[in-house]
Amino acid sequence: GALYSRKFTIDGEQISLQVQDTPFVSLEDDTDSICCQEQINRSIYWADGFVLVYSITDYESFRLLRPLHQHLRRIHPNANIPLLLMANKGDLLRARQVSSKEGLQLATELGGSYSEVSAREHGEGVHEAFQQLCQELSRSCSSCNGEKRRGLHLVRPKSPNMQDLKRRLKQALTSKGKSATAL
Repeated sequence: GALYSRKFTIDGEQISLQVQDTPFVSLEDDTDSICCQEQINRSIYWADGFVLVYSITDYESFRLLRPLHQHLRRIHPNANIPLLLMANKGDLLRARQVSSKEGLQLATELGGSYSEVSAREHGEGVHEAFQQLCQELSRSCSSCNGEKRRGLHLVRPKSPNMQDLKRRLKQALTSKGKSATAL
């Protein structure tokens, strides 16, 4: 999964947000246990908040969330980590397989907030949902009296996007230098 990094300001405070896309999570053979890569476990370990995303057009993606939340709880048994349940593809109402009521009910059960969005047509809804999660994180961190919620034993991974960007920039500068000296 890719790691995306963004910086923005909430309530006058500079926030650095890292979003780890965690693909390839699946249910094991019709059980309520999940199968995931070790990289996902490392991402879960260092996360300060979680956004669990499912498609309203795919009931299986919704069905995966409860076992995934249980997996998160095994890694963070006593932590009060903010959680956002995000229903995507809100623009595809004709193909809906998961009702808003089911999504809201699961969010309440898991102790998180709920947002139904369309990443394709209304990106501002996604932005608002992440901003809401960051505000919850900010409130939970301020109640820690400036101390980190938990010690980190793992180094946060570097963004593959930034590494790729640096590599391409270096290549571009090298090729411009070569073409400039050829002139």
